Amino acid sequence: MVNDFDKSMMRRCFALANKAAGETSPNPLVGSVIVQNGKIIAEGHHRKTGEPHAEVEAINASQEDTKGATLYVNLEPCNHYGHTPPCTEAILKAEIVKVIVGMVDPDPRVSGKGIAALRSAGLEVIVGVEEADANELNEAFVHRIVYQRPFGILKYAMTLDGKIATTTGNSSWVSSSQSRHYVHRLRSTCDAVIVGGNTVRLDNPQLTTHQVSKNNPVRVVLSKTLSLPLSANIWQQQEAKTLIFTQADCDSVKLGYLLDYGLEIIQLSDLRPCEVMKALYRMGLNKVLWECGPTLSSAALKDGSIQKILAFIAPKLIGGTRAPSPIGDLGLQVMDDAIKLEKISLTQVGPDFLVEGYLSLGLK
Repeated sequence: MVNDFDKSMMRRCFALANKAAGETSPNPLVGSVIVQNGKIIAEGHHRKTGEPHAEVEAINASQEDTKGATLYVNLEPCNHYGHTPPCTEAILKAEIVKVIVGMVDPDPRVSGKGIAALRSAGLEVIVGVEEADANELNEAFVHRIVYQRPFGILKYAMTLDGKIATTTGNSSWVSSSQSRHYVHRLRSTCDAVIVGGNTVRLDNPQLTTHQVSKNNPVRVVLSKTLSLPLSANIWQQQEAKTLIFTQADCDSVKLGYLLDYGLEIIQLSDLRPCEVMKALYRMGLNKVLWECGPTLSSAALKDGSIQKILAFIAPKLIGGTRAPSPIGDLGLQVMDDAIKLEKISLTQVGPDFLVEGYLSLGLK
C-alpha cells in the first residue's frame, strides 16, 4: 500500500535527481532516499557517467545502519555491470528490505531485471509511485532509449502577432530579461543547443548559460556552405565546446579556416536534422535544444527531430507581412493538417507567456 509519505519521498528523489540535470547523459537522472523507522537516514543522486549510481551513493552516505531500511529511487535499480557494478548487489549487501521505485527502466539491459532480482532475493518491491512525474523527469532519456535519437525541444520567442524580428531583421529583444534568464537555465539542463549558419551570421549568439550554471551545453552549428563569420562568439571555446556539422562536399578553404580555431567539424553526406540527431545520439546525448531560425526549425519539425515546443509570447506587436515568423514553410495546405500539440501548459514569465506542449506526430 502506497501512502502520502511514500509519495513525498519519491518527490524528494526527483529533486535530488534534478541536481545533476544536463550532466548525466547518456545516463538518466536518478535520486535515492533511504528511510529507517520513518526518518530519512541518507540521500544520494547520480552525478555523471562513471560515478556511483544514486542508490549506491545513498548507501555509502548513510551514517546509520541500513539493515531493515526502505530505499526509494525514481528509476529501477540496475542489475548489470556497466561503468559501475549492479545497484541490486549494493542494495542486498546493505540489507535493505523494501525498495520503492518510480518507474521501470526502459533500457533493455535493465528493464524489469533489477526488480526481478530484488524480489527473487526476498525484498518487497513496489513499482509505479508517482510514475507519470518519474517519466516526465527522464523523458529525454526514455526517448533516446526507445527511438535511438535525442529528445528535441524547439524554443523560440515571438511577439503577440507571431513575429521573431522586424522587417529589417532586428530581434533584440523580443522577449523579456526574465524569459532570457529562463532560457539560460533551460540550456544548463540540455546536452546541446543547435542553430543554423544564418543565426550565427545575424545574431552572433553565445549560446551559453550566462553564468546561471557552470554546465554549458555543446553548441552545434549546421551549415551547408560554411559561410560563417570568422569572428563569431561561439568559436571561443573557453566556456563551452562548439561542434559544426556540414556537408561532405563543403568548401575546403572555409573548412580549413574553421579548423584553425580548434573546432570539431563533422561532415555528413546528408545534413538533414534527423541525420544530425542520429550523430548526436551516437555521441551519447539525451536532450537537445533547437534555437534556430524558421528554415531550420521547419526542417527539424518535418523530419521528426522535435518532440516538444517552448514558445515565449511577448505582449508586443510588430506587424508587417515581411517580418519573419518562428517556423518556415511546412508545406501544409489545410488547417486539418496543422501539427497539433498535446499536454499544453501556460506559464507567465515576467511580462511574457510561455506555452509548452508536445508534438502529437511521431518520428518519421
